[in-house]
Order: sequence, then structure tokens, then C-alpha cells
Amino acid sequence: MMRTYSKNYLKLIDFIKNNQEDFYRIAYSYVKSKDASLDIVQESIYKALKSIEGLKKSKYMKTWFYRILINTSISYIRRNKEVLVLGELPEEPTSKSYTKEDYMDLYDAIDLLNEKEKTVIILRYFEDMKIDHIAKVTETNVNTIKSRLYSATRRLKTLLDCEEI
Repeated sequence: MMRTYSKNYLKLIDFIKNNQEDFYRIAYSYVKSKDASLDIVQESIYKALKSIEGLKKSKYMKTWFYRILINTSISYIRRNKEVLVLGELPEEPTSKSYTKEDYMDLYDAIDLLNEKEKTVIILRYFEDMKIDHIAKVTETNVNTIKSRLYSATRRLKTLLDCEEI
């Protein structure tokens, strides 16, 4: 007997296939561990596949899946309170003016932010999302996102004791 799949289920499969690297990068930005990131992505995919029929409009699939991924990442951090080891940094920084130590300091400072600030920073600067999309993903008002982004940026500047990020 052949199983039939819904349109949303098939769209989700395509979406997953086309965006796996993005999912991994987001999870990694939270936990800084290859294995943990892969586990988070796998768990997020499982949750999404299991609950796809609850998604009313497929045009919101990206926002819906990113919300699952972010919540799964935060849940992982809460379950594993021990210190997460910073992953490998690139051998050569992309900019000659930054060193590995600068990147480590930045990642350490980001880890000191609260979950909401960390999410906004990761989505805005690591994933290059626009503020209105971040608001949709996090189910938060645009002005709240702007405020969190501003306060998180100020806090990072203070933590890094530098004039520019």
C-alpha cells in the first residue's frame, strides 16, 4: 500500500533539503559544538515533520521552522547547563584586522547575553535576517526587536570594551 503525503509535508521536505546548512549554522551559533548542532537540527526536523499538519499556510514555513530550531537550541542549552566548548575557528580570519582571539572574545561575549538578546544578534548578524523577519520568527513586536538589538549591541560593546563591533 502506497502512502500519500500532504502538500505541506512535501514542501517541508524540499525546504529541509535546501536549507540544511543554514539550520546547522544557526544551531552551531547557539551551542558551538558540531555534534550538538547536528542533534539539534535532527530534533528540529523531527518536530517539524511530526507537526507539519498544524501549519495552516505554507508561506510561513520558514518562520515556523526557524522558531522550532531556535526553541530546540535554547532547550538544549537549558538541558545541558555545563560549559559548552567553543568550536574550531577558521585558521585565517576573513579580515586581516581580526585575530582568532577577537573571534573567541566575541563568541564568549555573545554567550553572556540573555537568550532573547542572543537570538536577535544571531539572526540579525549571523543569518543576515531583516528586523521584521526576526519579529515574525520570534513572535515579537518589531519595536521590541529593535530595542533588544540596540541593548544587545550596547552590551556587547561594553563586554568587548571596544568602540566598534
